[in-house]
Formats: sequence, structure tokens, C-alpha cells
Amino acid sequence: MSARNNAPGRITNLRSRVAGAIAGVAMAAVGIACTQSMPVTDELRQKWNDKTMFDLKGKTLDGKDVAFADWKGKAVLVVNVASRCGFTPQYNGLQAIHEAYKDKGLIVIGFPCNDFGGQEPGTAADIKSFCSSKYGVDFAMMSKVSVKPGSEQSPVYEFLGTKTGKLPGWNFCKYLISPDGKTIEFFDSRVDPGSTAFKSAVEKATKQVKPVAAPEKAPAADV
Repeated sequence: MSARNNAPGRITNLRSRVAGAIAGVAMAAVGIACTQSMPVTDELRQKWNDKTMFDLKGKTLDGKDVAFADWKGKAVLVVNVASRCGFTPQYNGLQAIHEAYKDKGLIVIGFPCNDFGGQEPGTAADIKSFCSSKYGVDFAMMSKVSVKPGSEQSPVYEFLGTKTGKLPGWNFCKYLISPDGKTIEFFDSRVDPGSTAFKSAVEKATKQVKPVAAPEKAPAADV
């Protein structure tokens, strides 16, 4: 196909990216709808009453099943991410947080989401390529989800919304879950993961991670 025939598609793609970036910057500037309320019903309260983050499951971008029970006792940072948002550069801060705290017990999880401004329209392969090539992301990336209330809502976000009463109103909202799996702090899109306040919250959460005890040495054999 000729470059001329490809031009309309490239122009449409560029317009989409520009529109997404402008929308994200506008949201950051005026702080509109960065958070929405979760409609918490008695049924939802009962459903999630005795559950923790570590009772949940998910799928990676590669389609592999993940049991969050494997991360039990760790601090977990959950973020709804998008590739064409004014907040997308926060990937830099999230990767830095991952590198600084992964050995201290922090698990960073990105959930691609196309709910806001159509800013995550790509396939799993598109998202994976973008994140790794543009921002060097190597923290856990899950399959695309919906965070909004309703029948399509991810169970992860149903749980987080029920527990906190808050849901993302835009891309790059953050939930910081303590090692008990129940204590959850919400940060909206405007909170930069590289900020002092956010790093302080992460530091506090990771200090609650109990060190893994070294295995006992077997008694020396008699000679």
C-alpha cells in the first residue's frame, strides 16, 4: 500500500493522540472527574466483606492466569493505565517506584483501560510494545479491563471500589494496598507517583511487609 493511501490512517491516529493528550492535560489542570463514586450496595458489601486483595485473580497481557495469592503479604499498587493520555508520562514514575521498592515488597500492577477518552484502544501486543519501548516498563501488566460500575466491571475494581467507595474517574488513578490486603489508600490521576507524598505512602506500606525468614540450617552430619 502506498504512503499516500496510509496517510488518512496516520492523520486519524495523530488526531486521536493529540485529542487524548489535550484531554488529559485539561483534566490535570482543572481536576474534573478524576474520581467517581462507587455505588456500594448491601449485596456488594456482603460479597466482599471477608475478602482481601489476595483472594482475587487476573490475566496478564500475555493471557496467563495470575493468582494474587502469590503476592500475599506484599504491598500492592494498582493503576489503571492508558497509552494516549496526558498522564501517560506517569509511567516513568511508576517504573521508578517499581525499581526502588520491588526488593522491599512492593508489587506494581498496571491495568490497561479504555474507559476514559478512548485512550487505550490498542491490542495487548500494542500496549506491551508501547510500554516497553517508550517507558521501559517491566512491572506486571494485566489484560485490558473496565473499571466503571456495571456488568463489565473488573472484579478487581469492584472489590477496590466497594472497599474504598471510590473508582477512577480518569486514567492513572492509584490504589495502594497494604500487606494485609484490606487497608487501601486511593490517589487520583493528579497525584504524581514521583511526588514526595506518594513515595512516603509507599514507604509506609512497604515497611509493613514482613521479611521472609531464612530457612533453618540442617544440623551438621556426624563424621
